[in-house]
Order: sequence, then C-alpha cells, then structure tokens
Amino acid sequence: MFRKRKGEEAPEGLLKTATEAEAREFGRGLRKNAPRSGLAKFEPSPQRDPLGIIEQQNRDRLRNLVPVRIGRMLQSAFAYFRGTAGPMAADLAGEARSGFLVIGCGDAHIGNFGLFGSPDRRILFDMNDFDEAGACPWEWDVKRMATSIVLACRDSGVSEKDAIEATEAAARSYRETTARLHQMSAIDRYYIRVDGETLLAAAGTKKGKKMLEKGLEKASRRTSEKVLSKITTDSSGGVPRIVPDPPILQRVDGFENLIEDAYRRYLETLPPDRATLLSQFRLVDMALRVVGVGSVGTRCFILLLLGPDGSPLFLQIKEATASVLETYGGIQPRPVQGLGDRDAWMPGYRVVSGQEVLQAASDPFLGWTRARKGDRFFFYVRQFKDMKGSADLSNMDPAQFVGYGTLCGAMLARGHSQSPGSAAIGGYLGKSDRFERAIGEWSVAYADQMEQDFEAFQKAVEQGRFPVETGV
Repeated sequence: MFRKRKGEEAPEGLLKTATEAEAREFGRGLRKNAPRSGLAKFEPSPQRDPLGIIEQQNRDRLRNLVPVRIGRMLQSAFAYFRGTAGPMAADLAGEARSGFLVIGCGDAHIGNFGLFGSPDRRILFDMNDFDEAGACPWEWDVKRMATSIVLACRDSGVSEKDAIEATEAAARSYRETTARLHQMSAIDRYYIRVDGETLLAAAGTKKGKKMLEKGLEKASRRTSEKVLSKITTDSSGGVPRIVPDPPILQRVDGFENLIEDAYRRYLETLPPDRATLLSQFRLVDMALRVVGVGSVGTRCFILLLLGPDGSPLFLQIKEATASVLETYGGIQPRPVQGLGDRDAWMPGYRVVSGQEVLQAASDPFLGWTRARKGDRFFFYVRQFKDMKGSADLSNMDPAQFVGYGTLCGAMLARGHSQSPGSAAIGGYLGKSDRFERAIGEWSVAYADQMEQDFEAFQKAVEQGRFPVETGV
C-alpha cells in the first residue's frame, strides 16, 4: 500500500495498487491533519486579486470578443461566478486540503451539468464541460458545485434557508453516492450512467417530470440538420454556407489555413472506425462561434461538413489552454494514461482525456489537435450542439434545486470514483453529516465573497477598467 509521508500529497494513481479497504483506511487517516470541520473555513487572502486574474486571462483572448465576455459576466453574480474559475482556483490554492487528488473537472458548477447524446444515441445526463479538467483535490470540485447552487438559488429568489438545504443535499449526495459506488467493483462503477428514462423515473413531482420531459424532447431535436436549417443558406452552387451573425457568429478571416491544418491533424487522433467515417465527409465551411461565459474570447470555431449523401455534420473546434488548476491553483500537471508524455502534456489531450475519464459515455467524435508544428494554439474537437440540453436554473423552485443538486452531486461522485484509490474519499467522508454541514457553511461564505467581488467588478466596468458589450 502507498503510505503518505508527512507533508506529502497523494496524487491520483499512487493508490492504484491498494485494496478498497486499504484506500478507505488511508482516507480516514487524512482526517488527522485535515479534519472535516476544516472544510467549513473560508479565509480570503489579503493578496487576492480576482480582477487582476480576469485581466490576465483577457490578454490571450481575441480582443474584439473580450467586451462580450465582460458583458455576459455582468448579468448576475452567478454569471460572474461562471466566468471566474481562475480566481476561485487561486482562492482554493491557499486553503488547507484533505491531501488526495483525483482526475477532476476543475469547473464543476451546476451550469456545467446537462444532457447530451451518447454514441448509441441515448440521451444521458452528466458533467459536460472539461476545459479545466486535470488532477485536483476532490473537494475543490465539490466546493465549486456547492457554491454555484447557493448563487443560482439567490439569483432565482430562493430563500437562504432553502439554498443551504439544496447545497447540503448536493454534498450529502456526493458522500452517500461515493460510499455506494465503492460497494461495487471498479468495472460496475465504470458502466454506471444516468439516461433519460432514469431521470424521469427519479422525478419527484409532476412539475419536475414535466420539466424533464420538455428538456429531453428539446435535446432530442438538437441535431446537425436542425443547426443547418438555422444558421446556413445555400450558395449559388447549392452548397450550404454559414450565415454570419456578428459578434456571435463571424467569418474566420485569417484563420482558414490554421483550421484546415488542425482538422487534418484531428483526424489522426480518432479511432479507425471514426476516422474512416469522417473520411467520407468534406469540409465546406467554417465560422468563429462565441460560446458560454468563461470561454468567450477563446478561439472557438464550428466546421460544416457534408457526407456523400449531402447530410450535414457540425463539429466544434475549441481552443484548449493550460487549466486554471495549474495556472492559478498551483497543481502540477501530471501525464494522463494513454498515448505517452508527448500527447499527455498537450492541452487538447488533457481536456479530452479528462472528459473520457469523468463522463459515463462521451461524444464519438471527441478528439484533440494542434494547428502547426511550433504553433502555440491547441484545440479539442467535438460535435456541435448534438442532442445537448441544460436545466433552466432561473425557473427552479426550492424542491427542484434540491433534486437537481442531488443529481449533480451523484454524478460528480461517479466521475471522481474512476480515479485509482478513490475509496480514500469515502474513508475521509465517513457516515456522519459533518461533511455536508461544512460544505454548506463554506459555500455560503464563498458566495458572499463572490457577491462582493461582483460589486467590485461592476464598479471596475463603470470606471472603464474593462471594455464591455451587453445584450449579446
């Protein structure tokens, strides 16, 4: 068994030869130096500079899209939180932690869970954003998820008491699901997934079931054919072309050669069956497409391909940079299992490998690439809007926040349980409610800090520190 030396942190993989019982015992031992009650304490550093981190991130983004990012973050404290994974990683870096790392999401707020299509065309629910994925303390993901529930509840007018209840329910679900998963074999844990039928069966109320049915039906209609009808027009030669809609959808002037080269290299990262399938498609158009909140300003493109029968396929090729876990959290990147050190250190591969580990099933066209040898841009590729759906957090009532938080906590536990030795988390958490009470307390304190940061952000925009474009 791996034995942790004093002052040493146990990264993912070091407990891979331990039995479940040994890993749980190791986790219980972590309480000596990091008691569960300590998870409740948030003490902001006097040196914290969230606005400086936002400015630093903006420097590497497309200058004309930075105002759009700022405008989207100005919509609410929750929207601001969605765009500040970097500042939160910096805050977490200064805290005491349990001492066990997993392959984590890095940005596990509840807006980054949702519906998507599996390779067998079933609609699944799981985490769905992995731009910041990498090795991290498991509790960082839990704290980001929990804080997002508090802020989303406040944004929706839910009472503080109900917000805390939903937050603690999510943390409790994480703890209890972790315990249940480690009563299974590693193989059984790997195959666990939540599909549409499971979601409907678990719906607690008629209102909740109706909401789910509507979301599932909407996601099922989101296909490449649907996207084609919305954003393209036929050219004089009968070939569909993407219609610009600035600033959300723009021509790729100056990026054409980079994208074509990156696409060719992407095909080399696919398994033979998918590479053979895509060899039948031709690339006919491309555009720059603004997405999300935190990602606005990164180089993100959509590609339109046509098959031999004229059927469309839209792919998204999105810039991958170093994770905030590394740049602001101070977590040293670690090679991931797979294709060797060269690919393991490539940012696009980090995102893809993180997604494949954490998701129960992933997009069959998921792949990674870079533009040219020596080029500083790295990308990952996936389908664009294929059977994707997300919860309408603004219309949730307290009971729905409890149910949704419980589901997100369970799926986060499922993702973390794939890391070697993750039974240590269950050993650390134990059977009492100390963990969820601590997480609830910490999340309220951090949500308060986010609201203060948001006010400072608003003032900075008013004073001209950040350029802004609203309503986009």
